[in-house]
Amino acid sequence: MMTNGEKKLQLYSCFISHPSFSVRIALNLKGLDYECKSINVFKGEQSRPEFLKISPMGFVPTLLDGDMVLAESSAIILYLDDKYPQHPLLPHDLKKRAINYQAANIISSTIQPTLRIPILAYIRDNIGPDERITWVHKHIGKGFAALEILVKDHAGKYATGDDICLVDVLLAPQIIGTLERYNFDISNYPLLSRLSESYKQVPAIRNALPENQPDFPKELKGIILIRIY
Repeated sequence: MMTNGEKKLQLYSCFISHPSFSVRIALNLKGLDYECKSINVFKGEQSRPEFLKISPMGFVPTLLDGDMVLAESSAIILYLDDKYPQHPLLPHDLKKRAINYQAANIISSTIQPTLRIPILAYIRDNIGPDERITWVHKHIGKGFAALEILVKDHAGKYATGDDICLVDVLLAPQIIGTLERYNFDISNYPLLSRLSESYKQVPAIRNALPENQPDFPKELKGIILIRIY
């Protein structure tokens, strides 16, 4: 919760961004009030000079907490976890904490970069529209296979136990977005498939869904969004 002397957190976000989705989940889990500032990546708003002054790489999400400016979802989430201790996102158990760090790196460094809109647009324009699905399925499948093995001996209701932790905050958008956006068959990953059902029951995750954001275009509901890249 914010004290009387603190400014409300500001989150520069886009409904379609998986990393923005993750930060929204973390904010919701911690019960933090924030102002959402929409950046429309389809209109190139992330490259406007006024936004680049805030986020020089032009990435969403970007968080403003007073005079602190943070980009990159993992950095934002870990900062929030350090500053706002309610609902801690890292387990006390050292081994499970290490598994969370490793899984977070697989998601942030291996899966997510391959799904960036500029990459998919390049494939569409230079190789062919249908090749985007092949590309996405290949790289998501490789990452999901690694995550399935990594957490299988540590999972409970969620990825590393019965509490939602860092890995869940990063993984839930990847699973939910993959199923809805890329028409990906997750049945080959039974643990991740089970986690998907658990995530759908969590209010903090449901409230962070793309379709529940103020910048979500209502005409896109039910559309496989890769078609508009």
